[in-house]
Amino acid sequence: MAETIFYVLIGIIVADFLFERWLDWLNKSCWNSKLPEALKGIYDEEKYQKSMDYEKENHRFSQITSAYGLVLILGMFLLNGFGWLNGWANGFTSNIIFQALIFFGVLMFASDILNLPFSWYATFSIEERFGFNKTTPKLFVMDKLKGWLVMAILGGGILAAIVWFFQLAGSMFWLYAWGVVSFFSIFMAMFYSNLIVPLFNKQKPLEDGELKDAINALASKAGFKLNNIFVIDGSKRSTKANAYFTGLGAKKRIVLFDTLINDLETEEIVAVLAHEIGHYKHKHIVKGLITSLLQTGAMLFILSLFVNRPELSQALGAEKATFHLGLIAFGILYTPLSLVLGLIQNVVSRKNEYEADAFAANLGLGEALISGLKKLSVNNLSNLTPHPTYVFFHYSHPTVLQRMEALRK
Repeated sequence: MAETIFYVLIGIIVADFLFERWLDWLNKSCWNSKLPEALKGIYDEEKYQKSMDYEKENHRFSQITSAYGLVLILGMFLLNGFGWLNGWANGFTSNIIFQALIFFGVLMFASDILNLPFSWYATFSIEERFGFNKTTPKLFVMDKLKGWLVMAILGGGILAAIVWFFQLAGSMFWLYAWGVVSFFSIFMAMFYSNLIVPLFNKQKPLEDGELKDAINALASKAGFKLNNIFVIDGSKRSTKANAYFTGLGAKKRIVLFDTLINDLETEEIVAVLAHEIGHYKHKHIVKGLITSLLQTGAMLFILSLFVNRPELSQALGAEKATFHLGLIAFGILYTPLSLVLGLIQNVVSRKNEYEADAFAANLGLGEALISGLKKLSVNNLSNLTPHPTYVFFHYSHPTVLQRMEALRK
């Protein structure tokens, strides 16, 4: 049985890799060396060619990193890497909580180190070459160190709690784990911008002036109580622009990248924010959080049925069942279901984007939003003509051309 599971796991990994490469090939088939008619008025010839060069470079890089990742994971399977690491971790302690922490700590750290050269190349070669990168080597290293620290504290804490519940409650551990994960998710939805973002970026309240007055006028018109408008120093890492809505209830806030303020006119920024307010008005954020929590609960329940089965751990090279090996095997077996759930989430997310766009249009900001989307797409060298199948599987937002067409209707 363990041998069968071993080959099933490898089959899922290889099938997932081949499927993603097929989607990439489809997307590549939509490339066109000449400016398509639909993009005239958005891109000029020079900018369009630059966007195609950027897309091709990222495609080549993705092929290399994906193949590298496949070799690493297959190497772990075929060379009994998981079994060896499990034995090594178990040699330090008999406590299964510390065994799991050591196992995943080493696994995650080693994986990040092995992928570090690719991350460095993407930032300081590709993004630099196309004029996006503002990250310094010092900042890159500091981000890595802070990221590891946050992952160790938050990820390690949640993992320790889940394994502890597994010890105490056996197969019913999923209920307690679900409670902890749900509390953490809600807490982070409310306080992420206050607690985590300041570790990496500076945020400051939007200064008084034309833009703040325009945003307050929009909030009043939309019946949206907004006391917190912040500007984040996104330009310290990249020239790409963004804005997002975060928090729940009294903790809600709108965050503008300083690059967005630099790139767009006041009315265009207001239109982008109207879109974000539309998400709040349609309760997309709350609905998304509830859906995510329900999916997590279902996943943890299914996990509880399989994680302690010795065949899963044996398939990864252990002699007896261990929680952390069972979790690794389950994560791979869960991939097909995760793909289906991801597809449903993307369909719902794209629908939500249309609704938020329509909200902005109903406030008389449709053309301003179109203008802002055009500028952001050009400045970010976005691919405006992805293959429909690639969009279906990977895009949480409709394409810019689809959004423009819907707004004009």
